[in-house]
Amino acid sequence: MLNRNLRLFLFCIFLTATSRAARAQGVVLDLPLQSQRAEVTQRIGITDITIKYHRPLAKDRKVWGGLVPYDKVWRAGANINTTITFSDPVSIEGQPLAKGTYGLHMIPNPDQWTVIFSKNSTSWGSFTYDQSEDALRVNVKPHASDPHNALTYDFDDLQPNSALVVMEWEKVAVPFKVSVDVHDIVLADMHKQLRNLSQYTWFGWDEGANYLLAEKYDLDEALKYADKSIEVEDRYDNEMTKAGILKALNRTEDAKTTEKKALAFASPIQLHGYARQLQAEKRNDEAFAIFRENAQKHPDLWFTHAGLARMDSAQGKFDDAVKEMKVALAGCPDNQKTYVAGLVAQLEAKQNIN
Repeated sequence: MLNRNLRLFLFCIFLTATSRAARAQGVVLDLPLQSQRAEVTQRIGITDITIKYHRPLAKDRKVWGGLVPYDKVWRAGANINTTITFSDPVSIEGQPLAKGTYGLHMIPNPDQWTVIFSKNSTSWGSFTYDQSEDALRVNVKPHASDPHNALTYDFDDLQPNSALVVMEWEKVAVPFKVSVDVHDIVLADMHKQLRNLSQYTWFGWDEGANYLLAEKYDLDEALKYADKSIEVEDRYDNEMTKAGILKALNRTEDAKTTEKKALAFASPIQLHGYARQLQAEKRNDEAFAIFRENAQKHPDLWFTHAGLARMDSAQGKFDDAVKEMKVALAGCPDNQKTYVAGLVAQLEAKQNIN
């Protein structure tokens, strides 16, 4: 056991070695750091990528091959481990990596860099880095960049299922691509969400079905979701969703039958909106039939007259269209009057409003 004098001697050596760093940055106390802390997060699909790091300054020093030596493991920042966290499994430059938090290290070289994802994310810098703890290594190409005095991490080239993580410092940028299997992750997450209270709502299942329909992904599963929604509460919204899925599955006759069932549930404003959708799809005859029927059944509603005006406008009957739109203007709510008045002006100028 060390005697008291020897313990005191060793403690003095420790204080001498660390006092300068302690005064400059704070070892025990929370004091300002020369390389300040930063954090950046990007979401891809529903997957969050978060980088936590400290930002050293170049200060006109030679960084690459000088302050940061070539061909040696570098902490990709300053102070404690730079870390990168993935909330779901990802691919880095095409290589799979499990979700979790990793210590981020790099090995610089003039023409090629190695980016290292270490299972150890709690060390100080790279001083105790151990290659046996690597989860993944990838090689990437650096390129020239605009000058950055402070080391910076950013996300670039954002795509629905990928992004480039870019480290920039001095006049060098080092990118690596992160890809996410968005559809599979979202579908798995929806399965979890639809086991909680949302399973008892029609709109939870309908939202999931509409996502899959919009993405044209696993349409059989989308159809199951639509049927679940209808089972909870049968209504225009989810019947129309089901009709869209059946159409995407090339089940044309089933889609028509379901669409007809949906229209039986539709409110006047939903019918108007559906007719506008038909117009956008160039199905004018069907749209005009709905505009006419809606106006006959609900002549007291302003938007049914707006529907007739759109029908007349599409057929070049601008005088009739002006009359109908002025009826709509007289009856529309205050928050719509400016918009509808603008449509009247367009029609008076013989401009098609569709």
